[in-house]
Order: sequence, then C-alpha cells, then structure tokens
Amino acid sequence: MIQSCTSVEQPGWLPLREALWPHCSREEHLSEMAEFLAQPERFAQFIAYTEERQPIGFVEVALRQDYVNGTDSSPVAFLEGIYVVPTHRRQGVARGLVAAVTEWAIERGCKEFASDAALDNELSHRMHRSLGFVETERVVYFRKALPAK
Repeated sequence: MIQSCTSVEQPGWLPLREALWPHCSREEHLSEMAEFLAQPERFAQFIAYTEERQPIGFVEVALRQDYVNGTDSSPVAFLEGIYVVPTHRRQGVARGLVAAVTEWAIERGCKEFASDAALDNELSHRMHRSLGFVETERVVYFRKALPAK
C-alpha cells in the first residue's frame, strides 16, 4: 500500500528519511519535511506500507523548472530520494513508489523524470536502470574557495 505524505507526523516518514540521510539532524529533517508539505504544487512524497501498516519505503520528488542535466523539457520531475528497508528490497516496493511519483508528475505536465546518484553508488545505478531510467551523463563537480575580502 502506498500513501501520500500529508503531515510531518506521517508514520514512518521521519525514520525512513533518517535511514537514507543519517548525516542530517532530526531538526533538519523536520524542517525540510515541513517545507515540502507547504509547497504541494512543487513537492510530493509517498510512503509504502505493509498490510500491517509497517513503513517499508519512501520516495520524495520535486518539480524542477530550471535546467536538469540530461533532459530536454520543463518542468521535470526529479527524484530527490528513495529508500526501501533492506528486508523489503527486490520485492517491487521501489517500483510501486516510482509508479506513484510518475502518475503525480504526469498530472503536472511533466514529460521527463530525472534523478542522480553518486558515481560510486553502483547499487543505486542498478536500481535506477531496473526502474526504467537511462544514464545520460557523468559529472564530477569542483569548487574553489575564494579568499575573504
């Protein structure tokens, strides 16, 4: 069963986010979740539950109006995060979550659905390919600190 998240109190949303992004504080998660909920025209989030109502996965998506690498249209649905608890992987949970996001994106006029993954995250690359995504490019970002004035 897949449900749209409509509250920061949505059962499972916070713990699933903490599992995917453990480097963020609880306060950072809650702040971002509230921001997403305040802009439903731009963000959507869904949680997958077992029949016993145990949260087993989630997905977050954003509509991006700016250029998204590898795409030709705008707006583009962008997969901001997806996570399935290890014991429920390879059972179609991610596929169901992506299907919910796909429907949401089509309803908002999107023609493309994009995502990214770290260069060394082969598990994520395989998951994306299995869900119908195709790799468009590889990028390494650089930065240079500037001296203070």
